[in-house]
Amino acid sequence: MLQAIDRDRYELIPVGITRAGAFVLEADDPSRFALDPERLPEVHDNGTRVRWPDSSASRELRVTTASGEESSLGDIDLVFPILHGPFGEDGTIQGLFELLGLPYVGSGVLASALGMHKHFTKTALQGAGIPVAPWRTVTAREWADDPERVRADAAALGLPQFVKPARAGSSVGVSRVAEAGDLDAALELAFAEDDTVLIEAAMVGREVEIAVLGGAPGERPRASVAGEIVLTGDGFYDFAAKYLDAPGVDLVCPADLGEGRLEEMRDLAIRAFEAIGAEGLARVDFFLTEDGFVVNELNTMPGFTPISMFPRCWQESGVTYPELVDELIRVGLARGVRLG
Repeated sequence: MLQAIDRDRYELIPVGITRAGAFVLEADDPSRFALDPERLPEVHDNGTRVRWPDSSASRELRVTTASGEESSLGDIDLVFPILHGPFGEDGTIQGLFELLGLPYVGSGVLASALGMHKHFTKTALQGAGIPVAPWRTVTAREWADDPERVRADAAALGLPQFVKPARAGSSVGVSRVAEAGDLDAALELAFAEDDTVLIEAAMVGREVEIAVLGGAPGERPRASVAGEIVLTGDGFYDFAAKYLDAPGVDLVCPADLGEGRLEEMRDLAIRAFEAIGAEGLARVDFFLTEDGFVVNELNTMPGFTPISMFPRCWQESGVTYPELVDELIRVGLARGVRLG
């Protein structure tokens, strides 16, 4: 996004978050964040500290240097929280922006929290009459207290199945369980990421995704063409495939669905988007089975790398990457009026 954004229209202040949770002023250098499989980029603590406004009466961002000198970065118009996982897309940082009255891109607190928690996403979608894969939610306490019951419930879902942390992004901690004996290890891996885990029945069908843009207040959301994930190996669409362009996966966009199927998918995607109260943007992931579409999950802050499906689906729909960024900023600013 640093490479694609229109510098004639926008002045950027890149804020990074270190592993310890410090907000630091980052260098405005896209090359620092290139996705290198051998050495993934990281925000290092450079000694600076970005200071958010101290009340909703101000939009001034300030920075303290490593030597202790403080200066103003100016008033900010909008925050674009390009963050994955806990504290980034789960409503936590969105709550901070709401408290400070800062307009931001994407869903609010509730929809972010719902979209991040796979159990409650499924519950909300199921309540709205949208098909989802059968699942069993397991807590760490349940697994410790009665593992045999958990194993029995998992067996009832059939094989293969997937084990997923309830609140982790980018397929981190996800395992495909092909044999009953693999379940214990898969649960332990998932519990390392979250104390609530989902066991899901594997869906047989095509894995297809669609991008949704939520309009400004009063505008109807719209959906892109669909993309398809085609597995050419034995694995699944994991972190390496999503971000590092690992072999064994082909991303086909637009997917060959036919106009009728595409319109059905678009309608379901918008219904799912509205079911959790999403705003701004989302990627909705489906399985196309013999019985029709099944929603797998919603991602309220989807990936924006050059190989990510969200920007690619919009590019294939006639919206360029810079135009997509412009649209998200426009909607975020319009939505932010209510915070002012």
